Amino acid sequence: MTECYSERMPRIRVLVLSCALLLAGATAADAQAPSRGSTLALGELSKSLQDLAEKVSPSVVQIFVTGYAPPEEQNETGSAEPTMQRSSGSGVVLDADGFIVTNAHVVENATRLDVELPFAATGGAQGRSIIKRRGRLVAAKIVGIDHETDLAVIKVDAAGLPTVPLGDSDALRPGQIVMAFGSPLGLESSVTMGVVSAVARQLEPEDAMIYIQTDAPINPGNSGGALVDADGRLVGINTLIYSQSGGSEGIGFAAPSNIVRNVFTQIRRNGRVRRGEVGVSPQTITPVLAEALGLPDQAGVILADVDPKGPAARAGLQAGDLVLTLDGKPMENGRQFRVNLYTRPIGDVVRLDVLRGSDRRTVSVTIGERADDLARLAEIAAIQRELLPELGVIVVDLTDQVAKVLPERRADSGAVIVAVAPDAPYSQQGKLQPGDIVRAINGTPVRNMTDLKHLSAVLKPGSAVALLVERQGDLMYVAFRVSR
Repeated sequence: MTECYSERMPRIRVLVLSCALLLAGATAADAQAPSRGSTLALGELSKSLQDLAEKVSPSVVQIFVTGYAPPEEQNETGSAEPTMQRSSGSGVVLDADGFIVTNAHVVENATRLDVELPFAATGGAQGRSIIKRRGRLVAAKIVGIDHETDLAVIKVDAAGLPTVPLGDSDALRPGQIVMAFGSPLGLESSVTMGVVSAVARQLEPEDAMIYIQTDAPINPGNSGGALVDADGRLVGINTLIYSQSGGSEGIGFAAPSNIVRNVFTQIRRNGRVRRGEVGVSPQTITPVLAEALGLPDQAGVILADVDPKGPAARAGLQAGDLVLTLDGKPMENGRQFRVNLYTRPIGDVVRLDVLRGSDRRTVSVTIGERADDLARLAEIAAIQRELLPELGVIVVDLTDQVAKVLPERRADSGAVIVAVAPDAPYSQQGKLQPGDIVRAINGTPVRNMTDLKHLSAVLKPGSAVALLVERQGDLMYVAFRVSR
């Protein structure tokens, strides 16, 4: 996956022309000699696209980021110390009080965020010049980041901002016209058009996170921008492209609006995303598996495993049950089952039609919180925690309760990082992360958060620090200099 430029105008013209001819009901002969009807249809289509762009653009903002360069970029330059860089991306106003959704990778290493609100969005009068007035630059803060979906929510101190209504991404179909809004390569308020190439595209096998694939041109700087349908509803957040040349080749991906809605709502309410599960391992029934187990041909999902302590087991489900429907929707494969549960909130109830032998039954299962969600550490550590300003982290002791969230670990002692400040000291080996277990600092073993507190308190600004941390069962050094 790389990024670059591409000449897309010929393709766009063909698309617009073909749409106009289709709307006019033109024949091949009509295409050679356009009728008045086709000309009117083309003009109407053009006007509708202009109106759509004018309606959506004020709600799409440009984000300016000052922060540390990613470790891989510093390794390429051979830099011995962390370097600062400036970059930009896009965002979409979803709440009039200044809440903006964007991509996590746009803002995650930021030490400073500024958002340029379009001039019209801040109460300015609409000018007559084709050269638009630049908007007002305001500071922004990060409300929350969700790495699993690569989405983030930021906030600016403003009110009455224009918003984009959220659409239903599940209703999208291949071939549907969409428009991408953002600031590619720093060119603010840019608009491109294309179609939905595919829906529910997985980038990793068995991944519950899915994307909308589109050929609407997307380039660097478009990340976090809006993908809207013909009615001006947000159906996706532009996230990434696949490219062999480094430029837009018509293979772009956007996070679906139904996933965006869930992430935005939870981050705004709780500052993080809580994810649910029902405690099963769904698996697609292949023809060979069906033949070997003597299963009916129409069955699509079998529960290979059911957690004895999970919600599904409490509802009466068993390993070997065949899932026929979820809330009335036929389940054809394990991937579909995971995707349909992905956006369901904790505490929600789903109805499963299952087949056990020849017995068909309906089971109601309450969604429970995912046990291994590292974001739970901040809630678990509500009381017994320490802020270490020298390291820019909050830590807790590795208690039995914390250990349940960290199943992969080498020992039952240590100081567990539960939160990292945005301006925490940076390392070429990577930033510290929630869930890291500090095992030693500058060669001295760390048994608990008290040890780490005392050892870090004597560090002076500019001192070199080497933390030995355990991350998902693997040991690694994170080395940096104390910045304060």
